[in-house]
Amino acid sequence: MVSELRPTENGEGERSTVPGLTVAAVARRLGVAPATLRTWDRRYGLGPSEHRAGAHRRYSAVDLTRLEHMRRLVLAGLPPGDAAREALALDVDPSALASVTDLAMASSPAVASTEPASDPAALRSGGGQVIPIPGGTPASRGLARAALALDGYACQQIIRDTMEKRGVIWSWDHLLVPVLTGVGQRWETSGRGIDVEHILSDSVHAALAERARELKEPQNARLVLLAGADEETHFLPLWAVAAGLAERRIGCRMLGARVPQETLLQSVRRTGPAAVFVWAQIPGSAQTQTLADLTALRPAPTVVAGGPGWSGPTPPGVGRTTDLTETVTRLARALGM
Repeated sequence: MVSELRPTENGEGERSTVPGLTVAAVARRLGVAPATLRTWDRRYGLGPSEHRAGAHRRYSAVDLTRLEHMRRLVLAGLPPGDAAREALALDVDPSALASVTDLAMASSPAVASTEPASDPAALRSGGGQVIPIPGGTPASRGLARAALALDGYACQQIIRDTMEKRGVIWSWDHLLVPVLTGVGQRWETSGRGIDVEHILSDSVHAALAERARELKEPQNARLVLLAGADEETHFLPLWAVAAGLAERRIGCRMLGARVPQETLLQSVRRTGPAAVFVWAQIPGSAQTQTLADLTALRPAPTVVAGGPGWSGPTPPGVGRTTDLTETVTRLARALGM
């Protein structure tokens, strides 16, 4: 393994180690092009601070922390100049950081990250490294860039920040659905990007589940059950509903994807929920008639079917919803809230 720490001669002719990381090492660690780092140094002053006579300038652990912060802000859609100002103003405690030797070994060619360049200019240049999001918001474009960079941490931060500022429903409609759709379409048309889709889906799931589980004292006395149809593997919409309900202080029980009809019936019998929401996404994958048995139970719960996957006429007593706002409203109404 080749270390990024290069030995140099000191004034007494002895070998010593120059502290810090090379441009190449930092570029690999951040997933950006070396030219991007040089640009950030030249334009914004975010360059290497370590220097000794006769040696190239090196990046310290503090420098790297500031650059990582700038990268996250740029991925989130902040203009580079603004991101650089925030990064330079960041209060960094050097004693809490890993040593430059550890950083260098983690950035060496043998263990370097294989994620693609996350520099926005690099993502726009050829090779299909673009997720089309017509009319996308700055946050959605930033989320798409973070997903392309396979940066799950940045994805989750963007999602959390948007939900904090805009709420769950707005974030789902204007941030998550457009980017999830764009990533899915990119995979369908090019056959590439399954890794991007997995990183994004995992980040969306983590952020929504975290939001739903923040609710410690729900105001509803009776349960709400959330479940996927028999063969439905998509579960993110279920967590969007859970998070949307939690925002209204409504707790729920998550049964997850692919819940067999008999299992769902048994769960309803045992728990006596006020409402049951069942999701089906793939068109024609589920029959609405299978929900009729739920309405025959006593006491009968409010039954809501969501998603475009349902086929056949809606049985009496079963509601259909087409978006998150309507779903959360119907379920809240079933609880008298």
